[in-house]
Amino acid sequence: QVHVVESGGGLVQAGGSLRLSCAASGRTFTSYAMGWFRQGPGKEREFVAAISSSGATKYYADSMKGRFTISRDNVNYTVYLQMNSLKLEDAAVYYCAATQRGVARTPTGYDYWGQGTQVTVSS
Repeated sequence: QVHVVESGGGLVQAGGSLRLSCAASGRTFTSYAMGWFRQGPGKEREFVAAISSSGATKYYADSMKGRFTISRDNVNYTVYLQMNSLKLEDAAVYYCAATQRGVARTPTGYDYWGQGTQVTVSS
């Protein structure tokens, strides 16, 4: 089992950048694929990015390609989401998730979730 905690959210102006972190507990972190999802008010949870357990494979939602970068540090048990050129529509609660079933792009592919971190984008 793994426990994940997100951090790094906050208020940023449109066009700005933020880096989210997801700290994981447990010595089996390197066996987990990790994903980032987000959920805006009144919206369903949507896929943002995912990374395989080794870090060799990465997936992005189309609207995030070229702006967001997912990475992981398997020594420090942390996953990052670097978000650049933020838009108003990027405002949401961002969630980190973990799975041992292989990297996935849907919420149902993940078994462990953090509490989320709020990202607010101002004009």
